[in-house]
Amino acid sequence: METKLKQLLKTIKLNESMLSMLFGIVTVILIGVLVFRMYKVAKPEITTEADKTEVAMEKVGEVEVEVKEDGKKYPAQLPEKVVVAEGDHLWKISEKYYGSGYNWVDIAKVNGLKNASSIAVGQELKLPKVAVIQPIVVEEVAAKSEMLKIEGESYTVVRGDNLWSISVRAYGDGYKWSEVAKFNALQTPNYIEVGQVIKLPR
Repeated sequence: METKLKQLLKTIKLNESMLSMLFGIVTVILIGVLVFRMYKVAKPEITTEADKTEVAMEKVGEVEVEVKEDGKKYPAQLPEKVVVAEGDHLWKISEKYYGSGYNWVDIAKVNGLKNASSIAVGQELKLPKVAVIQPIVVEEVAAKSEMLKIEGESYTVVRGDNLWSISVRAYGDGYKWSEVAKFNALQTPNYIEVGQVIKLPR
């Protein structure tokens, strides 16, 4: 058995240069195939259909709007210009064409109006193609602040707190921060540490 193994090793030793060359050729071929596959260019397909992007339609007030990819809403049928009628003001015009009165600012800006409250009957106004401005619902913010109300005699500071926010949550009045600072004998009221216990005067 040992002799056969020695014989095999001798044969390999004698043919070492041939084996090295064979492994080198196989390696070069494999690398060539991999490089070819990496840089293989896909041929573009020619289609007869045009690029169709779906646009979602919604209503803001009485106005139909298109919801674009960025999530913003734009009036679907917005005229380029409007003529001011009796009793019109920018808020009313904005509500009519954008579904939101908050776009009156955009109308005033595009028309270069110095005084937005003085528009004349028969005056022609351009309507800019801008996203509909919708108000933020304040009820949700008020509900969240109610949930975070501080009831006790003391409060442990968490990341992001300051005396103003603590006073708003504890008393409903941010201006009480100075009383809280005095009560706690704080040298630097604008610097409170996470984990610090603040006593609240009641």
